[in-house]
Amino acid sequence: MTDNLPSNGVTDNPWRRLREFTDARIGLGRAGISLPTDRLLEFQLAHARAQDAVHLPLDVERLCHDLAELTNDAPPCLVHSRAADRMTYLQRPDWGRRLDEASRERLSHGEDMPQAPFDLAIVIVDGLSSLAVQQNAVPFLRELTDALEDDSQFDWNLAPLTVVEQGRVAIGDEIGELLNARAVLVMIGERPGLSSPDSLGLYLTWAPKVGLTDAYRNCISNVRPAGLAYPEASRRLLYLLRESRQKQLSGVQLKDRTQDDVIDHQGDGIRNFLIS
Repeated sequence: MTDNLPSNGVTDNPWRRLREFTDARIGLGRAGISLPTDRLLEFQLAHARAQDAVHLPLDVERLCHDLAELTNDAPPCLVHSRAADRMTYLQRPDWGRRLDEASRERLSHGEDMPQAPFDLAIVIVDGLSSLAVQQNAVPFLRELTDALEDDSQFDWNLAPLTVVEQGRVAIGDEIGELLNARAVLVMIGERPGLSSPDSLGLYLTWAPKVGLTDAYRNCISNVRPAGLAYPEASRRLLYLLRESRQKQLSGVQLKDRTQDDVIDHQGDGIRNFLIS
């Protein structure tokens, strides 16, 4: 009976060939009644990377330096939430949604922060994955700023960049309100998964103000080289920005139609009843 076992002792799974299409852990095979050792070690490594993404602090100095080089402007404004440290941030999500008093004061009256109305405020937040922000914020922002500069439909007056430590998505509403911005874009490290510890999320809100719920936001997630590529993410976001500015709304009332051609099949004379 032992002569029928594979030479490495692992019984293959016929679903294994599907792994080339997904990062999901399928078709792992088995060694007796257990996972093969290499698959178990891969899982443990992924788990460790996800933990590191949550707990490792964002290298703010390096990020601000890279952002200043990108924009050829003054360094971004660095602010902090009411969560003083990482443990507090994880235990008190509500404190991560609001600025501390020093940051509010700076955005309200700081001489380096103009108070004229802006079309868009861009806020970069560490969130639950410093890795996502460290690796993806600058290259994505490069794509986005190029797209905004080349936009033939609107001119975009951008507020100075803001970087937030220990922040949640909703902190962008307070920042956008203080900067007198018509819309705010929050770029934030998303909660890491076991196959995506570096996923960057984009949240757009029109007329930001303290107290808005997620129903007022549009989200584009999984922005990273192994997920939604920067050019495609920028294309989708520019569509939402234009629609939001034209209709003066965001959230559940604003739909992303950039993928309608995939499910519409108008060329075949077939109309999807869900969007008709």
